[in-house]
Order: sequence, then structure tokens, then C-alpha cells
Amino acid sequence: MSQVAMPAARFDDPAVFGRVAVLLGGTSSEREVSLDSGRNVLEALRSRGVDAHAVDGVPALVRAIAEAAAGQGPRIDRVFNILHGGDGENGVLQGLLQALAVPYTGPGVLGSALTLDKIRTKQVWQAAGLSTPRFVRLAAGGDVRAAIESLGLPVFVKPSCEGSSVGVARVVEAGDIEAAVEVARAYGGEMVIEQLVVGDELTVGILGEIALPSIRIVPKGAWYDYHAKYVSDDTRYMCPGLEGEDEARIRALALAAFQAAGCSGWGRVDVMRDRASGELLLLEVNTAPGMTSHSLVPKAAATLGVDFPALCWRILEQTLPQSLSGGPAA
Repeated sequence: MSQVAMPAARFDDPAVFGRVAVLLGGTSSEREVSLDSGRNVLEALRSRGVDAHAVDGVPALVRAIAEAAAGQGPRIDRVFNILHGGDGENGVLQGLLQALAVPYTGPGVLGSALTLDKIRTKQVWQAAGLSTPRFVRLAAGGDVRAAIESLGLPVFVKPSCEGSSVGVARVVEAGDIEAAVEVARAYGGEMVIEQLVVGDELTVGILGEIALPSIRIVPKGAWYDYHAKYVSDDTRYMCPGLEGEDEARIRALALAAFQAAGCSGWGRVDVMRDRASGELLLLEVNTAPGMTSHSLVPKAAATLGVDFPALCWRILEQTLPQSLSGGPAA
């Protein structure tokens, strides 16, 4: 796995996709990021001649599909899902579209539902013998202080079912605990208390059966928070993030973790490398990764000569059956 071989795109005629709904926005805490990602995907697909249209949120998509079925609106042939968080990534959308026989991008019901839940994903990885940082599950309303003490400092306190570093508290010393208690109280749901690994933060994009080159993330601040992900231009990204056997190892681990969690299509796997031991530890899977100017999967694809419109095209190609044949594409 030392070299990444990116196969040629399967089609060159945008008509093969039919009318595409780019699903964006929604009502989750990641709405603004999703709107940004969706605008970029929409522009990219249209630049390649795809008949793509923005749809804001699941209810609007349901109305559009129902209207088409009643002969009162244009047909939706497939969905490019770039709805971050909430019903876009928890299996609800995927089950709906499968029931309606509308193809969509990204993992199916099982992979989507499982990986939005950090705790259950970690439990699956543990069962599969894949390494992840030590953690404690904290039920809604549970004792944050006791959970932190049982694991030991330093830790992250995270909502189990949120992304984009929303509602995350970093607890390095005892004085940080009160802020973590407030974060948990404000969120109100199940939390994961996770060992803070001191080392390199890396991420690996997945496209079909291919693990893209890893990216090592070097934020200017203490950690890769929401600001560093989506606002700051000071964060540095190194791709590939590792070299030689280490790079091959992280890509193999990411692909194994993605598949063990029931995922297919495309996504991103986040990993920490412990600075002292060199051990690779799995953090989480993102099944509808960001597609903004700061996003990571497009950066990795670009190192292989796949620009943003070509990446969106290849993701959308995954909604077409393998048995369908077409002309060669660049």
C-alpha cells in the first residue's frame, strides 16, 4: 500500500447522473459548514455539466421527491449528501432514500448510524482489535468530575453524536474541569470522556476502496478546534502526513476502521499518533466530510492530481451501479 493508485473515472458524460439534488444546510449544529460545503459541491458539479440543484434539509428533499412522484415536479435521480451531522449522517436520510430507491453518496444506514455515535464506533473497533484512545461513556446528566477522575488527566470531553469539534472541552488540569461540566450540561446528551493523546493529529480520506494519502494537521493553537478547522489560515497541512511504512500503516488502518464500522463509498478517518510510542489510535469516522476551502479530503485528492470538480464527480459516480458502462473519462 506504499503507492496510491487512483483509477480513471468511469464516465465522461454528465447526463449519466440525471438530475442531482445536492443536499445541504439542514438544522444540525453544523448547518453553516454544510451550506459552505454544499455551495462548493454544487458549483463543482455544474462546472462539469451535471444537472445539479441545491436542496436545503431533509423535509425539503422529501417534498421534492413526493412532488416528482405525483407528477408535480422534476424527478430527482440521485442525491449528493453533504448534510453534516444530524439526520444527514445518522442513518435517517439513508434509510429514507433506500426505501424510496433513490441512490445517494456516502455510507449506508448501518455505517452512517454507527459512526455518528463515537462511543459505539469505539466499541466496534475494540471488538475488531483496532486501537483507539481509552475512554469512558458518560450518560446524559452523569457525573463529569467522577468520569474524568476515573480516566485521569488529560482528557477531551465530547458529545457522542456531534462533529466539527462542536461542544468539545479540553481538560488538561483540574482547573479546566468546571468548563467541561458546563459543556456537558449545555449539551444535555451522552458524552464521551476520551484520553487526550499527545502527538500528531492525522486524517485519512477514503474514496471507494482507496485510502488517500494521510494529512498531518498542525494548528497554530493548542489543538484542532472549530476555529482552526473552518476559519483560521494559520493551520498547516502536511500531505502525506507520514513516510514509508508508517504512511502505509496508517492508510491500511484507516481503511480497515472504515470498513469495520460498516462504511462504504467515501468518508474520512481521524487518527492520533502517540508521540512517545508511535502507536496509531483511531478517533472517529466522518461519513459526510467537509468540502470547504479548509477541508481535508480535497487536499489529499489534489496531491494525486484529482482537483475539486473531479473529486465531486468521482464521489457521485459511486451512486451508479458497477454494471453500468460508459465512455472513458479524464
